[in-house]
Amino acid sequence: MQVEVWSDIVCPWCYIGKRRLEKALAGFEHADEVELVWRSFQLDPAFPKGVREPVYDSLAKKMNATREQVREMTGQVKEVAAQEGLDYEFENAVMVNTFDAHRLTHLARERGLGGEAHERLMRAQLVEARVLDDVDTLVELAEEIGLDTGQARTVLTGDAYTAEVEDDIRTAQQLGATGVPFFVMDRAFGVSGAQPLEVFAAALEKAHTQQA
Repeated sequence: MQVEVWSDIVCPWCYIGKRRLEKALAGFEHADEVELVWRSFQLDPAFPKGVREPVYDSLAKKMNATREQVREMTGQVKEVAAQEGLDYEFENAVMVNTFDAHRLTHLARERGLGGEAHERLMRAQLVEARVLDDVDTLVELAEEIGLDTGQARTVLTGDAYTAEVEDDIRTAQQLGATGVPFFVMDRAFGVSGAQPLEVFAAALEKAHTQQA
């Protein structure tokens, strides 16, 4: 049974959804039969490469809101994240184009470390307020999860895995995803958004029943 997860590494709800899916899997009788596949998606593909902008400023422009309104909104997200054991840091967070970081996740996936890459990059962005278009930072994070630093740097300074990232995004759109997180069970049905634990548990049971 395959569960595909489309997410963006700068997406607060994606990390929350990841935690809820993990909890559902922990209580799922057939979890050992589940293959988790992490796929790329960009919430804001038009965000200019090379630009680094404080998250509050970026969201304020995008939502036509004030920084205070954005701070209040993200405060509510922080509270939800805290319930999943995640201590979000928005004050010092920086928005960047995530395409190159996603290319790195494809190298990781090829090495059997796709899940580890998404976990580490989400934590770096959302909890540690790291800057995820910085090559040295990404190489350091790659080394932490067990990737070869030379290979990681070669990927990040070239254009490897561009087609793979674009294909993930295109496939999500073909499957009807308009945002992330987006979870697809055996390409049969999907769960959109960071749904409550019960929704993930029910979806896993349904997918397993249909497979039987």
